[in-house]
Amino acid sequence: MSQIKLTNVSLVRMKKGKKRFEIACYQNKVNDYQNGVEKDIDEVLQISQVFLNVSKGQVASTEDLKAAFNTTDIDAIIKEILKKGEIQLSEKERTLQNEKLHNEILSIISAKCINPKSKKRYPPTMIDKALKELKFNSANARSGKSKALEAIKLLVEKQVIPIARAKMRVKINMNNKEYKKIQEEFTTEFISNLESEENNGDEIEIVFLVEPENYKKLVDKVKNKNGKIELLDTAVIQEGEIKL
Repeated sequence: MSQIKLTNVSLVRMKKGKKRFEIACYQNKVNDYQNGVEKDIDEVLQISQVFLNVSKGQVASTEDLKAAFNTTDIDAIIKEILKKGEIQLSEKERTLQNEKLHNEILSIISAKCINPKSKKRYPPTMIDKALKELKFNSANARSGKSKALEAIKLLVEKQVIPIARAKMRVKINMNNKEYKKIQEEFTTEFISNLESEENNGDEIEIVFLVEPENYKKLVDKVKNKNGKIELLDTAVIQEGEIKL
């Protein structure tokens, strides 16, 4: 069987039933399509066919497709493979992707965490050293944000460096009478640093810092009292960094 010569190709592979199916795509276009940036599937595909093996030119038969996908609609099958399949990268591509992901994770942690003693943020280089000491593996993660949150949890638990989540700044508007009913609870459970409080008689407006792990509970509490909450800053830090 003649081989199909494709250049600048990325494969997306998916196992369905007892067979493995592949489609040939342009590099960098798969992620754009999966993230909704690219809408035109023709811009993603090098060739509008489903293969058993792209490099050998083995096209999946109608019988194979029907048995695995319960349809012979090529477009529908390709979209399913794009959505659920795994991108097959070269070693160089995978290394570059992992480096980019790792740097993204370090940046997120740096933005969301502080040294609880100095109240200043750590540079990514110091966070990197701490994660290496913990043997944390960031490779092949699907989401930099979710992996960063996983890393933050580990760093806070192990404390190889003094580290804590930076607090969130919020503003709440609420009926004054309703607030007085829960003021003591707010003061002890949610408000870690009160920045301002304005009382016009009927309504009170307060701006304060809250621990990230308490934010969702705070939102539910405010809405339950028909109040309004606005997130002003997701990670409150002071100017400056801890230098190596």
